[in-house]
Amino acid sequence: MSTNVTEPEEKGFFEKVKETIGNLWEGTKDTAEDVKEAAEDKYEDLKGKVTAKKATAAKEVATAKTAVAHKAEATKAAVAKKIEAATDKAKTAAADVKAKAAEKTKAIATKAKAETASVKKEVADVKAKANAKAKTITANAKDAATSAKKTIASKTEKVAATVKKKAEASK
Repeated sequence: MSTNVTEPEEKGFFEKVKETIGNLWEGTKDTAEDVKEAAEDKYEDLKGKVTAKKATAAKEVATAKTAVAHKAEATKAAVAKKIEAATDKAKTAAADVKAKAAEKTKAIATKAKAETASVKKEVADVKAKANAKAKTITANAKDAATSAKKTIASKTEKVAATVKKKAEASK
């Protein structure tokens, strides 16, 4: 007979405990690395979304500004036409009335000036409204960007805190 043992050698209690702890430690390290990678990916995704929202808000502001500028130009053109029409009316009326009396001419000229003043006032009102609208849109865009930054920062802090807790717990 041979003196070699054919059965596997049994490990002692402490060796089994050491082996179990080693396996747990490796699993925890892998899990911590996976959580860290997931948090980094999520952070990058959120960072990309904030950048997209900023770009969208900037485009909306630019679009609103151009729309306001076009409206102001259209209003100016309409006012110019109204002024021109009013001036033409005043000139033809003045030419027709000139022969009648000087008093009637003064009344028509006064009427033309009043119409011109009211048209100029309309232009000023439209311009003021357009500027107010542009300021409101800009303020809303800034608020949206600020709130998005705060939300991302708080979510990132929560994820980082969770990762730290899991890492500390795994030690």
